[in-house]
Amino acid sequence: MTSLTAEDLKARRNWQAIITVIVLLVVGFLVILPLVFLVEESLNTGDPMAFPPESYGLKNFIAIFDEDIHVLWNTLIIAVMATIMAILIGFTLAWILTRTNVPGREKLERLMELPYYMTPLVGALAWAVIAGPKSGFANQLWKGAGGSGDLVDIYTHFGIAWIMALFEGTVAFVMISASMKSMDPALEESARVMGASKLRTMLTVTLPLVMPGVLGATLFVFAEMLGSFAAALVIGIPGRIYVITTAIWDSTLSYPPDYGRASAMGLSLFVVMFLMLTFYRRIIGRGTFTTISGKAFRPRPMDMGRMAWVLFSVCLLYVMLAVVLPIAALVFTSLQRFATVILSQAEFTLANYQTALSLGPVRTAMGNSLMLGFGVASFGVLVMVILVWIIYRSQLWGRGSIEYLVMFPQAVPRLVFGLALLWAWLNIPIPIYGTLWLLALAYFTVMLPLGVRTLAGVVLQIDKSLEECARVCGAGWVYQMRTVTLPLLKPGILAAWLLIFMACVRELGASVFLMGPNAKVIAPSIVNAFATSGTELTAAMALIQTFTVIVALAILFRLTRGTTKELS
Repeated sequence: MTSLTAEDLKARRNWQAIITVIVLLVVGFLVILPLVFLVEESLNTGDPMAFPPESYGLKNFIAIFDEDIHVLWNTLIIAVMATIMAILIGFTLAWILTRTNVPGREKLERLMELPYYMTPLVGALAWAVIAGPKSGFANQLWKGAGGSGDLVDIYTHFGIAWIMALFEGTVAFVMISASMKSMDPALEESARVMGASKLRTMLTVTLPLVMPGVLGATLFVFAEMLGSFAAALVIGIPGRIYVITTAIWDSTLSYPPDYGRASAMGLSLFVVMFLMLTFYRRIIGRGTFTTISGKAFRPRPMDMGRMAWVLFSVCLLYVMLAVVLPIAALVFTSLQRFATVILSQAEFTLANYQTALSLGPVRTAMGNSLMLGFGVASFGVLVMVILVWIIYRSQLWGRGSIEYLVMFPQAVPRLVFGLALLWAWLNIPIPIYGTLWLLALAYFTVMLPLGVRTLAGVVLQIDKSLEECARVCGAGWVYQMRTVTLPLLKPGILAAWLLIFMACVRELGASVFLMGPNAKVIAPSIVNAFATSGTELTAAMALIQTFTVIVALAILFRLTRGTTKELS
């Protein structure tokens, strides 16, 4: 065994310290700087257009619990309902596709990712077409069959939560399945040998062991629901159901814009996020969830017998509700001059696609979105691996506080965070406002929570002794990360890359205030079409975006076929 000299130890600590300091300085700058401007504006009680504020006070915060209490109540109800549904969907699908012998697992797992390729905006538009009162396809068919009244109404609290859960359930699925793939199946087999049923094994063995991934997914999804904008915009406003994000949107569109109210409402959500993150760290700190150790194992799915086909049907049902039905509704709508389910009245045309494709800004926006997604995901995931290691593996003082810092962008709705970034970079003498560089910085910052939460569940399952063995044998920190930590994290890294890429392509909130004339992206362009054009043109643009992303990912998976098998 090679002994480490004092010089070796010093060099290793220097490399670790240098990389750690650089990463923390960059992340701290990107997160804290907008926060300073956000807090300053939330205390603005004078002229809303003046910056810096002419007078300060707590009026904006007091108004939240006085004038806007119904907005807070709506936000919490919808976020809780949507989170519960999304986690149930994600855990069930992850268990079926990673722990059972359901037929066609690899192909089904690819299908489970399809809802994430569609933006929540696309899903909201589709379900408005399917289940809107009176004009919705389901209600038109119901009345055509002799029914009275409306069969379904998507413009409700449950309707908003349903759409959000459908399209965030796949996020929970990817995050939880990354943990399940790293779990030693011998633990489940031991329970089965002792006579436990498959259901009891799942609830008493599988669930506790993947609890870091489940809690991390719950934390992320709940924060995502609190800051959700697309479904609340498309479904909530027609239904007169205002949540914090749509109230913020109204505040920024009013004249003069009420930026103080918008900032205060955004910061108020950080209290909820702070409490949830504290709870998560306390649970993780009290338990042990290590399932990846020096002992080799091969994943072995449970034999479900005839139940395997029932589970197969459950997966197909999710794909039907989240992908097939919405896409079919949008295709049917986009091919008509005026959307109707009554074929005798339908006028089919390709004019909507011709109009969408003839718009130069739309083509440019799509290309920019794909480029930003690839660049931010590739660079960002490496930084996030280091951050997760610092938080959960290093002995750095205050590393727990770093996690709160990293999670802050998720606690604040992206509309508000985008607004804060706008103020920050307008007041910094670096000319990147209105460029793709500012959008890239914004995307990287708001994607930090997604990457860290996805990777944290896997890191907590890796036995520390594996890294300690490398260090005892003389490996430096960089060498240990490259040869031990990163290979073990590969499933989580690939999952995080995919999630970040898709999140960047479909990002709406942070893009609204930062998109410039020469830096357009696709999601705000679809919102503009929704606000100014008919549903038919918007449906065509949404479909063009969705299928362009699917083609781009298909090419990517083809080029990296050997690597992407780690996700299966």
